[in-house]
Amino acid sequence: MRTERNLTRRLDRVFARLDREPERPAHIDVPRMSRHRAVLFSATLAFYLAIVWAVVTTSWLVRLDWQVMFFRPYQQWPQIHAFLDYYVVLGQRGPTAVMVAAWLGWRSWRQHTLRPLLTLATSLLLLNATVGAAKLGMGRLGPHYATVIGSNEMGLGGDIFPSGHTANAVVTWGILAYLASTPRARRWLSAVSAVTSLGVGMTTVYLGTHWLSDVLLGWAAGLLILLALPWFEPLIALTERWLFDLRDRWRARRSLPLPEPVVPVTPVVLKPRSTPAGQPAPAREPVASTRASRGLVHLAPGPHTARSERTPVTPAGSRRPPHADRVPRGTSQPARP
Repeated sequence: MRTERNLTRRLDRVFARLDREPERPAHIDVPRMSRHRAVLFSATLAFYLAIVWAVVTTSWLVRLDWQVMFFRPYQQWPQIHAFLDYYVVLGQRGPTAVMVAAWLGWRSWRQHTLRPLLTLATSLLLLNATVGAAKLGMGRLGPHYATVIGSNEMGLGGDIFPSGHTANAVVTWGILAYLASTPRARRWLSAVSAVTSLGVGMTTVYLGTHWLSDVLLGWAAGLLILLALPWFEPLIALTERWLFDLRDRWRARRSLPLPEPVVPVTPVVLKPRSTPAGQPAPAREPVASTRASRGLVHLAPGPHTARSERTPVTPAGSRRPPHADRVPRGTSQPARP
C-alpha cells in the first residue's frame, strides 16, 4: 500500500510539473545554422570521411577491429550479457521511435504546434536515406560473417557499416535535446542522449555484432543529421502551415455545407391568338365527354327536356324502345318451328 501511494504521489508531481509548460508559446526557440554549428558540422563530416578512408585502405583501424573481435568481450564479462541484450533495444528504430513520438505528440498537442513531430519525421527520413545508402554502398560484412582475417570485408554484400543502432540512438534521443525549450534542459538532455548512444554503440561491440569502426562511423552519421536539421527548419515551418490550412478548410467544409445553386425560373405568358379582321374565328374540335362530364351534364346551362317528352318507362322498368325479337325477362322463349 505504501509503495502504491508513493508511486501515485510521484506521478502526481510529474504531471504537475508537465502542466507548468506554457500553452501556445509566443516564441519557440528554433535552432539556426550558426557559425559554431557550421564548424561542428564541418569537423564531424571530416571525421566521417576519415573513418571511411581508414577502413577502405585497411589501415590500423581495421587491425584494431580484428583485435577487439578476437578479444570477445561477451566471453570476458558474461555476467552483464543478459542486461545488455535489453539495453541494446534503446538503439532499435521501432521501439525508440514509438516512445519518442509519444512524448513529442503530447508536446505538439499541448503547445498547439506540429513542429516536434515534423522535426522527428524529418530526422528519421534523413537517417534512413543517408545511413541506408552508406550501408548498401559499402557492403561491409560483420564480425560473425568475416571471411579473411585482417581484411576490411568491404564490398561483400553486408549492411553493417555504419552501425544503424548507434546512429539511431544518436538521432532519436538527441532530437529531445534539439527540441528542448530551455538552454538548461538542452544541456541535460544532450548529456543523457550522448551517454545513451555511447552505451548502445559499445554494447554492439560487446555482443560482437559490429566492428569498432562501425560504431565510430555511426556516431558521426547521427551527429551530422542533428547538426544539419536547422537547414530544414524553413521546410518544416512551411509544411506545418500547409497542414493547418488544410485542416481549417476541411473544418469549414464540414461545418458549413455549400448551398445548392438556385436556377431562376422564367414565367411563361400565354397570349390569345389574334384573328385577322374580316375572318371568322377557327372552329374548335369536339372533345369526347368523360364520365365526370356526363354526370354533371344537368348542371350545364341551356334548355332541359320535359318529363312528358322523355321516353315512357316500360312495365319492366326500362326506357329502351321495345324490340320484337326480344323476350321479357322471366318468360321462356317459344320454340322455333
